[in-house]
Amino acid sequence: MGQKHRSSFSTLKMPAPQDPQHLPIRQQMESLIRRKQAEITKGLETLDNVKFRADSWTRGNDGGGGTSMVIANGDTFEKGGVNVSVVYGQLSPAAVSAMKHDHKNLELCEDPSTGLPSADGVKFFACGLSMVIHPNNPHAPTTHLNYRYFETWNPDGTPQAWWFGGGADLTPSYLYEEDAVLFHQNHKNALDKHDKDLYPRFKKWCDEYFLIAHRGETRGIGGIFFDDLDDRDPQEILKIVEDCFDAFLPSYLPIIAKRKDMPFTPEQKKWQAIRRGRYVEFNLIYDRGTQFGLRTPGSRVESILMSLPEYASWLYDHHPEPGSEEEKLIKVTTKPREWVK
Repeated sequence: MGQKHRSSFSTLKMPAPQDPQHLPIRQQMESLIRRKQAEITKGLETLDNVKFRADSWTRGNDGGGGTSMVIANGDTFEKGGVNVSVVYGQLSPAAVSAMKHDHKNLELCEDPSTGLPSADGVKFFACGLSMVIHPNNPHAPTTHLNYRYFETWNPDGTPQAWWFGGGADLTPSYLYEEDAVLFHQNHKNALDKHDKDLYPRFKKWCDEYFLIAHRGETRGIGGIFFDDLDDRDPQEILKIVEDCFDAFLPSYLPIIAKRKDMPFTPEQKKWQAIRRGRYVEFNLIYDRGTQFGLRTPGSRVESILMSLPEYASWLYDHHPEPGSEEEKLIKVTTKPREWVK
C-alpha cells in the first residue's frame, strides 16, 4: 500500500460551489449513499410483492442519525434492510484503542495542558450504507453490501485521519457456480476501470475477513472487501466506491430472479437455517461494523442488528452427506476459489 494521501484535508475546508467535487468528501459520500439507498431499494422491490418501509432515527444528545429501509415477510425476501447512517461526535478513548489495530492512523489527541493523550477521546464523523438481504428460497443467496467513510479531527478542527471501507459479498446456501461468476465478474469489472490490481487484492481481503475462524470456513463465497483505504486521492476512492455501488444490482437481481421461485424441500430449508447460524456467528463475533456500532454512544441497536436473519439453527455436530449439494458448498467455504480471471 502506498503512503497515506493527504490532499483530502484541503477539501475539508473548501467552499461549496456548484461543482460537487468541490464539496468536502464527507458531504459527497453522504449524498452518494442516500442516492444509492433509493436506487437499491427500488431495484429490490421489483422482485417482491411488498415494499420497503422507512424507519428514521437520531442519536439523541449525540450528533446525527439515519434511515433504515426495512423489508420483511415478502414472497421473495424474508427479511432485509438497506440502512444509511450519518453520525458524528466524540469517540471515547476506549473506542479509539479498540479501533487502532485496524486503523493505523487513528490517534488520541494530545491534551495541551498535560502533553498526554486526551481523556475526552477524539471528534469523528462517519457515514455509510449497510445492507443485508435474506431471501425466503434456500436456492436464493443472502447478500451483504457496505460502503463507508470515516474521519477524525484534532481539537483545533484540523483533520487528523480519514479512510474509506466497504465491499459486497454473496452467501448462498446452495452453490450455483454461474451465480458466483456473475457476482465476482461484475465487481471485478468495476474495479478494473481504476486499477487491475484492486480486484485480486480486495477479493483475497474478502476471503480473509469473512473467515469464521472457529469453524475454519468462510461465511459465503466472497466478493470484495477493503478497509482503512487512504492510499490515493480521496476523490478517486470515492469514484471507486460509486462504481462498486453501481455493480451491485446487475450482480444480484438476475440471480434472485432466477432462484426465487425454484422448488425446495423442508430439508433444504433446514440447511438454509444452519447456514444462517454461521452468518449469525460471524456477525456477532467478528464483524467490525457490528462492534463499532455497538461501541458508538447513542447508536441505533435495531439497525446494527438488522443483519441477523429471522430464523437460524444450530444442530449438534452436523455434517452434510458426502457428495451432497450441501457438501459442495462446504468445500468452497473451507477452500475459497478464484471465480474469475
